[in-house]
Amino acid sequence: MTSDAAAVSPRSRTESRARVVVRAINRALETIRVTAAAVLGLGWRFVRPYVAVVSPLGWLVVVIAGVSLLLSAIFGWQEFFFLGATMAAAILVATAFVFGRSTYNVSVELTPRRVVAGERALGRMLVTNAGPKRLLPTRMELPVGESTAEFSVPQLPAGGQHEELFAVPTERRAVIDAGPAISVRGDQLGLLRRTVKWTEALELFVHPVTVRLAPSVAGLVRDLEGQVSKKITDHDISFHALRAYVPGDDRRYVHWRTSARTGQLMVRQFEETRRSQLTIIHSVLNTYYADEEEFELAVSVTASIAAQVIRDGTQMNIVTEQSMLRTHSAMAMLDDSCRLQAAKRKYASAREFAREATKRLPAPSVAIIVAGSHAETSDFRSIQSLFPADTTLLAVRVDHGASPRLAAVARMSVLTVGQLADLPALIQRAGS
Repeated sequence: MTSDAAAVSPRSRTESRARVVVRAINRALETIRVTAAAVLGLGWRFVRPYVAVVSPLGWLVVVIAGVSLLLSAIFGWQEFFFLGATMAAAILVATAFVFGRSTYNVSVELTPRRVVAGERALGRMLVTNAGPKRLLPTRMELPVGESTAEFSVPQLPAGGQHEELFAVPTERRAVIDAGPAISVRGDQLGLLRRTVKWTEALELFVHPVTVRLAPSVAGLVRDLEGQVSKKITDHDISFHALRAYVPGDDRRYVHWRTSARTGQLMVRQFEETRRSQLTIIHSVLNTYYADEEEFELAVSVTASIAAQVIRDGTQMNIVTEQSMLRTHSAMAMLDDSCRLQAAKRKYASAREFAREATKRLPAPSVAIIVAGSHAETSDFRSIQSLFPADTTLLAVRVDHGASPRLAAVARMSVLTVGQLADLPALIQRAGS
């Protein structure tokens, strides 16, 4: 046993030394890697402002100049020397155009900030020379949505101003970003381009088209002192019956006259009353809609109903697969509706979506389900099963161009809306 241990011991010591060496090498390599990354990062932060000035066209010219001069040096081709020298000279000349300092004050205004799709929105950009010296002409760029507006700013003396007006297209519901406004210095060929940002982006809300509905959504939501439900409770307004007193009952609800007559304490029971609560379940699943026009019509339907309910002062919630819309004011709701976009499937079924979206919300007295023409009746029925029998269910199937229809499926009313103008009459029929 002693001889075996002696034989193994040197090998173990060798392996231990090898592991120590390997760990030391790994630590050294890691230190080198971290140091190199830090040096490269520092160098890139220093070089990046200068490299960013070169446009894609400028980089192409630099590459052509380098390759041409290299070929000329290797093969002695004079043609490539002249080509490379010309390209290099163009870069050098363009460099002179990016130097200089601007002292602008730039403001961008949108009037109004909220419009309905199809209405006209105007913008104004005011450029002021806030410095003590005259500024040379420059070019301003203002991104508006997916396009960019370009403006030429002339020479401005100290304190001078230049105003530009522009129109914003608002054909479709959207949130359009206007800005930031940037000044551009560079050569006319676009080889070098130096930009300075002067403003932040502004948001223009293009609201969906809506129609006005009758107050209280034509009878769907009735809320005086509360709606009486079939649920029995010990504390409420609507009296239901008397029952025998049990320990723990609130003695304020003891009916003393009946208790004196029967010789036993009797307490009042009530039918639960609750304020009207409306929930709109709006599906943005793209497979439910035939085309973009149908999706836009569905958004307009939801916004029209919600705006009227909010004006009536009824509590409500609007849920979609993407988010919950704000409903504390009609303006906030319309702003949020501008951001709705058709989305891919997120939940396994319509029922799962409705359950997850409404499980933390108060039980509604009225639930409205909005979806496109490709939504099946079974989808509406599956959502219907989530709510108790005393909840009024209304399903709105948006079918662009279809004739308006109202049908009853079990205890649910199904509305078919072909155009937005059909909605007020359909809602009135459903409410009656």
